[in-house]
Amino acid sequence: MQQQQQQQTQRNGQWQRQQPNQRDYNNRNQSSQQWRQWQQQNNTRWQQRQTLDKQRFRVLEQQRRLAQLRYEQRYWERLRRDQLRLQQWQYNNYVNNYRYNRGGNYYYTNQYGAQMLRRAISDGYEQGFYAGQADRQDGWGFDYNNAFGYQDASYGYDGYYVSTGEYQYYFREGFRRGYEDGYYSRYSYGRYSNGRYSILGNILSGILQVVLSNNNDNYNDDRYNDNDDRYDDNDRYDDDDDN
Repeated sequence: MQQQQQQQTQRNGQWQRQQPNQRDYNNRNQSSQQWRQWQQQNNTRWQQRQTLDKQRFRVLEQQRRLAQLRYEQRYWERLRRDQLRLQQWQYNNYVNNYRYNRGGNYYYTNQYGAQMLRRAISDGYEQGFYAGQADRQDGWGFDYNNAFGYQDASYGYDGYYVSTGEYQYYFREGFRRGYEDGYYSRYSYGRYSNGRYSILGNILSGILQVVLSNNNDNYNDDRYNDNDDRYDDNDRYDDDDDN
């Protein structure tokens, strides 16, 4: 009896040592399946939205908002390029060893996800600046909520390590600040340097604080939950030529 208990204890110890590896394998397998499902859903949405976006462009033409039309056409072209890249990308799983707080909840991601969220804020600010600048040039009222970029908020999203909802949340945080600066032709939240509009570092840190974490056991892994509303720098447009 004692010998059987010792053997059972040894088997339990072996299972406990193997459990993290098995858990990591299961997480990777589940995440990979979720990613493939997200790709299929995203391709369907992209096909549906192209018609709606073309209708929006016609409305802008009718309203004679030509500066906004030019901006949104450039924005849309970037979305098209993002879609081509997303279709070819293969999911890779990395350790979620960074965390950030939003709305009193902690979320975990890896170093690439952390960089992606920072870029969401930076890209959001720059695109918001162009949108606000275009509305001012067209003599249109201040309205970032109805701006194409604010509603879409997926510019630069590469689908790697955070959900579209999380990306959109932080993109919009940058966008509305950039829109305000662009519309009123000022730099309360950012600056113009080396041909780019960029958000100030202290403003970005106030929006998002990502820290290295040693605890990955419990985290909200909702990277592919699109019900939650929440790139390579060389792959940007030099929009200044058209403004």
